Amino acid sequence: MNAQAIQAPTISTSNIDSRKLKNKAFRILVIVLSALTISPIALILGKLIVKGIRQINLDFFYQNAPNTLEAMTAISNGEIIPGGIANGITGTIFLVILASLMAIPIGIIIGIFLYENQEKRYANLIRNLSDILQGVPSIVLGLIAYLWVVKNITNGFSALAGSVALAIMMLPLIIRATEETMKMIPGTLKEAGLALGVPYYKVILRVLIPSGFSGLSTGILLSISRVLGETAPLMLTTLGSPVINWDVSAPTSAVPLLIWEFYNDPNMVDLIWSSSLFLMGFVLTLNIISKRISAKRKVI
Repeated sequence: MNAQAIQAPTISTSNIDSRKLKNKAFRILVIVLSALTISPIALILGKLIVKGIRQINLDFFYQNAPNTLEAMTAISNGEIIPGGIANGITGTIFLVILASLMAIPIGIIIGIFLYENQEKRYANLIRNLSDILQGVPSIVLGLIAYLWVVKNITNGFSALAGSVALAIMMLPLIIRATEETMKMIPGTLKEAGLALGVPYYKVILRVLIPSGFSGLSTGILLSISRVLGETAPLMLTTLGSPVINWDVSAPTSAVPLLIWEFYNDPNMVDLIWSSSLFLMGFVLTLNIISKRISAKRKVI
């Protein structure tokens, strides 16, 4: 039997040109679609910067919101509106701190419980309820906090009621982040700790949580970013305050509440843009930090 030479299939020049053309067209399509996707964000940021940068100064961060008469006088004189949003900034920070103190420990504990009991029916029920809670409209959670806290505990609008509403909103993200982070930690770390005779709670506190700190912090920052811009639940719980308040049982302001108040006053239009620019920058900064932490996340 004579051996026959095997010839490799030849590719014509026209086929190569056709493939290059298709690759180039697909690449252009991806670039165009990507540009369309990010264009709304770029337009929003550009509009906020152009409209709001004029009001950004030191007084903007250190003084309380002005009244209608002060804003009207400044506009008539062609000046920038005096005052700032110090009561909203401090109120937002105060509410987030209170909500974090409630949501972070509870969320981490529930997340660890779901990780340790993944196949149990009760754990699956809690996981499903957490997923449902994440989709509940924020105004409904504000109404729940109103009925629980405003009507029955503080007997009035308060920072405590607002922080409870925000804490409920933060829980699903913290729970999910904790459970997923625990799954990424090698089981040998836990087994080694238990084999050395370390109590179970110390293995959780000294081994699992420190090992997954980056993942946990990412989930916490994302949950904070979510609640920073919420207005509806705060309208039903904290109501707002013209001055800086650090009393948990008294009404307090927040940047989203101030934006809503400025929107209802035609003399405060400039402060709407500057307050929105500040809030957008704050949320954007937290998201960038969480992305950096997530990118550098290393589980031992």
